Amino acid sequence: MESRNSSRMVTEFIILGFGDLKELSPLLFLLFGTIYLATICGNLLLVALVITQQGLRTPMYFFLVNLSCLEICYTSNIVPRMLVDLLRENGVISMVGCIIQLYFFGALGSTECYLLAVMSYDRYLAVCWPLHYPTLMHRALCGGLVIASWLSGFIVAAAFQAAMVSSLNFCGDNEIDHFFCDLKPLQKLSCSDPYLVNLVCMNLTALVTLAPFGLTLVSYWRILSVILHITSETGRQKSFSTCSSHLVVVTLFYGTLILVYAVPLAGQVPAVNKTFSLLYTIVTPMCNPLVYSLKNRDVKEALRKLWI
Repeated sequence: MESRNSSRMVTEFIILGFGDLKELSPLLFLLFGTIYLATICGNLLLVALVITQQGLRTPMYFFLVNLSCLEICYTSNIVPRMLVDLLRENGVISMVGCIIQLYFFGALGSTECYLLAVMSYDRYLAVCWPLHYPTLMHRALCGGLVIASWLSGFIVAAAFQAAMVSSLNFCGDNEIDHFFCDLKPLQKLSCSDPYLVNLVCMNLTALVTLAPFGLTLVSYWRILSVILHITSETGRQKSFSTCSSHLVVVTLFYGTLILVYAVPLAGQVPAVNKTFSLLYTIVTPMCNPLVYSLKNRDVKEALRKLWI
């Protein structure tokens, strides 16, 4: 009997979530629910402002609208189900549902990596080449960069990754020690040889995170070098404050992704993975509209006009 049970094919998974903190489930539900609502409202507000206010029709805010739409989809792929699972005993999800969630997580996460790199390049041109900026960052280029970011995330990286994972066989334990269907916990449950999937996914991780992160760091390094040569102390401090806040959020997003997906499977601790995953699935989507736009003078002025 035990042999038959261990060899049965898995058709559904049980997401353990924060099972070791079961007594804190109501508090976690309130906390994550509040953050989710703040994320949705903040990003929707930014989209509404850019659409309705003529003064915000610039390349920077065009990229920010795409980022806000992406963050709404990204966090909505994970958080609502996680909130439901906090209120019930077993977070059961079908095999198909798990693969779909994994696909959209990978697709939207990959798109965000590319889009953040595009935004850093946009800021590099605006700060380092201000006179040529309107000519360099024209409408066609803006649209092409955004389309390329979305297509790269959905077609190249995530689709291949999800296809590789869906080819794995699951015939034993079906409990996912995470709060959503993530790649690493699924690999641990597979009873087939995960070597090829590990190799492909690590290469994709390098392509999706390390390359855009490197471009982002280079762009901000060039921006900082220009800021340090600003003669006005007030202007230098203002520019440095804005640039450093952007860099902190970007580093938080890329850094946690790299730590989770670049570290070998055998050396990972589930509790640490969950903590890092909370940062890039819940915290950064809430912080992005605040850091990138809602603290800007142009956005504050647009908000004032909206309420008058």
